[in-house]
Amino acid sequence: MATEAHAAEGATGYIIHHLTALHVGEGFWTLHLDTLFFSAVLGGLFIWFFKTAAEKATAGVPGLVQSFAEMLIEFVDTQVKDSFHGHSKLIAPLALTIFCWIFLWNFMDLFPVDILPLVGSLMGVEYLRVVPSTDLNATFAMSISVFFLIIFYSIKIKGAWGFTKELTLQPFGPWLLPFNLLLKLVEEFAKPISLALRLFGNLYAGELIFILIALLPWYIQPVLSFPWAIFHILIITLQAFIFMVLTIVYLSMAHEDH
Repeated sequence: MATEAHAAEGATGYIIHHLTALHVGEGFWTLHLDTLFFSAVLGGLFIWFFKTAAEKATAGVPGLVQSFAEMLIEFVDTQVKDSFHGHSKLIAPLALTIFCWIFLWNFMDLFPVDILPLVGSLMGVEYLRVVPSTDLNATFAMSISVFFLIIFYSIKIKGAWGFTKELTLQPFGPWLLPFNLLLKLVEEFAKPISLALRLFGNLYAGELIFILIALLPWYIQPVLSFPWAIFHILIITLQAFIFMVLTIVYLSMAHEDH
């Protein structure tokens, strides 16, 4: 029984250690340094890749980098044309940034769970959570940024009075103004909350499964980790795609002037 208790304590400690962020500060002012670091590095990687592709672009036979960049741009542009019914120079670059950045966040989940934390421990870093999308702060930061854009464009396109009427008079008219306002506020606040929690929940669960597989005997790990990694590639791509498409749809709704 003592051996089992020790093993359970070791497994629990292992899971907690891998899911604990490197942070400074307390309470609301806590900063997750690993999330900020990896987000900045992956954002820099995104900028560097497309900058390199743009600098090496040619009208002749495109290289591998240019072909891949053009494929991504065409893919995102198609989604914008299908879902966005307004006119804005921001939406397509924003959608491309969201898709690529979140995909890179999620892709970190495919690294073996012990490699980067081990490198960090050798450098004196006690905790290192390497997947930014397993941090609720990161997913909410992204979704709240989208929410602010929704409010901004709603007021810009419809005007302050038009936006106020949309909040208070729809869908049941002026006689049920408080009820209209309550429904509309729930609808609007549900957008960033659902965006953040969907991304966080799927990636957190995926990372937890990888950690649980790492606790199994070494000869069982490849049998489970390889199929799960292949399936997880679909999940990380799908989550980035869903976040991008919903952002486009929400901003398209904000651009509708009734």
